[in-house]
Amino acid sequence: MNDAVSVKSLTKCYDDHLAVDNISFNVRRGEVFGFLGPNGAGKTTTIKMLVGLTEPSSGSASVAGYDILDDIVEVKRRVGVVPETSNLYDELTVWENLLFASRLYHVPKQERSERIESLLKTFHLVERRKTKFGKLSKGLKRRAVIAAAMVHQPEIVFLDEPTAGLDVMSALSLREFIGELRAEDTTVFLTTHYIEEADQLSDRIAILVKGKIKTIDTSENIKRSVRGTPVIEAFLSTEPSAKVFTEMECLGEVELNGRRIRIETVNISEAIESLVQVTSENGIRIEEVNTIRPTLENAFVKLTGVTPETMKIEKERGRR
Repeated sequence: MNDAVSVKSLTKCYDDHLAVDNISFNVRRGEVFGFLGPNGAGKTTTIKMLVGLTEPSSGSASVAGYDILDDIVEVKRRVGVVPETSNLYDELTVWENLLFASRLYHVPKQERSERIESLLKTFHLVERRKTKFGKLSKGLKRRAVIAAAMVHQPEIVFLDEPTAGLDVMSALSLREFIGELRAEDTTVFLTTHYIEEADQLSDRIAILVKGKIKTIDTSENIKRSVRGTPVIEAFLSTEPSAKVFTEMECLGEVELNGRRIRIETVNISEAIESLVQVTSENGIRIEEVNTIRPTLENAFVKLTGVTPETMKIEKERGRR
C-alpha cells in the first residue's frame, strides 16, 4: 500500500535562511505521525509545503499519492489542515463557517447539512451553531477550526499545534478525537510542543532540529536510543544515615535525600538485592521501589538541547 506522505530531499530557503534542509521521510496510511522540534526548526514550513501553501526550493513530495507540485489541487481535496492560528471568519456563525468550508471543498449539496450536524455533535458545538465565530472562547474556536477541516472527510489531517493554549478539558477532548481518527484509519500529521502529548498519541515520531531530521522512530525506540545508566528509586520508612548505604557505593552512585534513595547502577537486580539486605539489617522498611526509565522528554532534550519549558516560553513570546 502506498504511503500517505512521501518526502524526498525536501528543502526550503527564504533568502539566506535555510528553513528546511534536505529532509526525507514517509508517513504510513492510518498512523499518527508526530513531528517535533524546537521553535524555528521548520515544522510549520514543512506542513505549508506539503499542503500547497508554499513551494519547496528543491526536492519532491507526494501526499495521498499526488505530487505536491504537479497535482496540488488533488492534494488539497484529500487533506484537512488545522493551522496554529484560527482561519475561520469572525463575522460568520459556526454553522455558516462550516457551510462555507463544505462548499469550498465541493461537498455534495445533499450531504452538507447532515455532515455539519454530525461535526457539531462530535465537537460539542450544537448549542453554539448560531454563535458568531469571533464570540467563541479559545477552546471552542479550536474545535470549530478542526470541524471545518474535517467537513470533507479528508484522508490526511495536518494538525499544527492543535492543543496550544487550550484549557485541560478542551485539550483532552481533542486528544481523544485524534485517537478516534486513528481508529477510523485517517492519517494524522501532528506537530506539537507538548512532548507528553506526542508520546501518548503518535505511532512514530520525527524530531527536527534546525531544518534537519535527527531521528524517526517509535517513541519507545527513541527513548531506548538515549538511555543512560538505569536508576532505582526507593522510598524508605525512616530517614537513615548515609553511612548505612556506604557498602552499596561499589554498585554505582548512591544519592540519599530524606527518606528517598536513588541508586544509579548497571546491575539492577544486584542493587535491589543489596538494598533489601541493607535495609533489613538496619530495621528499615522499603515502602516503594521503582526503576526510572528515560522519558521522551529526556530524549528530546538530549537530541535538541532545548527543554520543553524553553519551547513554551518562546512560543508565548512569538504570539505576543
